[in-house]
Amino acid sequence: MISTSNLSMRFPDKKLFEDVNIKFTPGNCYGLIGANGAGKSTFVKILSGVVTPTEGEVILDKNKRMAVLSQNHFAYEDVKVLDVVLMGHKKLWDIMVEKNAIYAKEDFTEEDGMRAADLEGEFAELNGWEAESEASTLLTGLGLSAKYHEMLMKELSEPQKIKVLLAQCLFGNPDVLLLDEPTNGLDIKAVAWLENFLMDLEDTTVIVVSHDRHFLNKVCTHIADIDYGKIKMFVGNYDFWYESSQLMLSLISNKNKKLEQKRQELQEFIARFSANAAKSKQATSRKKQLEKLQLEDMQVSNRKYPFIEFKSDREAGNNMLKVENLTKTINGVKVIDNLSFTINTKDKVVFLSESDIVKTTLLSLLAGDLEPDSGTITWGVTVTHAYMPKDNSAFFDGVDLDLVDWLRPYSPDQHDSFVRGFLGRMLFTGEESLKKAKVLSGGEKVRCMLSRMMMSGANALLFDNPTDHLDLESITSLNKALIKFPGTIMFAGHDHEFIQTVANRIIEILPDGKIVDKLMSYDDYIQMKIDEEKDND
Repeated sequence: MISTSNLSMRFPDKKLFEDVNIKFTPGNCYGLIGANGAGKSTFVKILSGVVTPTEGEVILDKNKRMAVLSQNHFAYEDVKVLDVVLMGHKKLWDIMVEKNAIYAKEDFTEEDGMRAADLEGEFAELNGWEAESEASTLLTGLGLSAKYHEMLMKELSEPQKIKVLLAQCLFGNPDVLLLDEPTNGLDIKAVAWLENFLMDLEDTTVIVVSHDRHFLNKVCTHIADIDYGKIKMFVGNYDFWYESSQLMLSLISNKNKKLEQKRQELQEFIARFSANAAKSKQATSRKKQLEKLQLEDMQVSNRKYPFIEFKSDREAGNNMLKVENLTKTINGVKVIDNLSFTINTKDKVVFLSESDIVKTTLLSLLAGDLEPDSGTITWGVTVTHAYMPKDNSAFFDGVDLDLVDWLRPYSPDQHDSFVRGFLGRMLFTGEESLKKAKVLSGGEKVRCMLSRMMMSGANALLFDNPTDHLDLESITSLNKALIKFPGTIMFAGHDHEFIQTVANRIIEILPDGKIVDKLMSYDDYIQMKIDEEKDND
């Protein structure tokens, strides 16, 4: 078990936590959530001992081992991949290094022999004889086959290094596992493997920070919510936390309902929510805890959600978009090669590719920000489109306008009250609306870009990784808005839940330039690919 006692963290200009007393117990997985800047990563650093709190302490049970996911992708450049994983268990690694150094001596003394014997005993106790096999299994599970295990870290790509560091953290069955954004940079297969690995852990305490709602829903038994300087604990996964918080707000505000009616409504909600629980150990544990919940146990989150809504000024006709023989070369590399497809009105299409450059280039071409080398892009005459690029720096860098004046050129109504009202919906209230555009955070810039798109009245929306930099509240609001949007959407992204709930059509651009085009959900598409691989094996 790991816990905190009267933990506080203050900076000269900000208070993150105050008197936090919380316990994380074995066999559970805790999703640590909070708005951007609430202190999620700082809290993980305090738990790991990297950051010292202003007051209070972290208590880790005696003789328990903690593992923390390293964020330094260049820390082991000249080390073998397999050795990097083994280093995840420091005590075992130190024994291995000392043992090998003794055996390498030319003048092997009696004292060396006695020390080596002691080390061999400790090595065996720590399951050292299975260590390399376990490390290899972790790497292979994450998609790094045996050919990579003897390579140096500097020979790997960035996504491959991320997998090695994740394997390092998971290695040796740690008692407490701290994972800050573990799915960042992972491919679909690696994320699925990690989900299954975490769900099958029995006695480990797992604390995870993630913006991936699908991942949080799969692995979490509890949600720890950093909210207004406190950390509140909720039983259940992310969806249960969100839906139950909305339900509790509704029940509390409804003065006409009797207490017994409210209790009944909560129990019906819990029964519905836990009925389809998966059979993993985590899901079974979560289901049992949910079924014990009473109305008096429930807490209400104070979290604020931006109001996002896209409305079209006119409905598009039947002809939406036709792309024929599209080709584009960037820096001497042919990124798009003779690409052709047709988009129908009301399609919600996700573009998939192993290369982010391919997706960004395609969306930039469709939006008119880039000119193709050859081929044609033909939009229907009734179509108006709006585009949110992944790189929005051109809209903000060096722009010395406050947000009201930044947004005004895109507004159908030029009055201050209208523009301020719009910014308020996106959580820029009062003095916040007078911030300079050039000093905004990544998440604030994306919320401004979304405001710009909402004002466009377009009937076709193009997004390149729209969830990047957003907190979970903004992602949830954007997700719901795009599900409701009656027009056409084309987008690229990495958020599983977002893609699954928004897209009704998948277009994957393969490395050879060909496309796979399917009218199906994202989950069905992933399953199709898995089935195809099994058939090929």
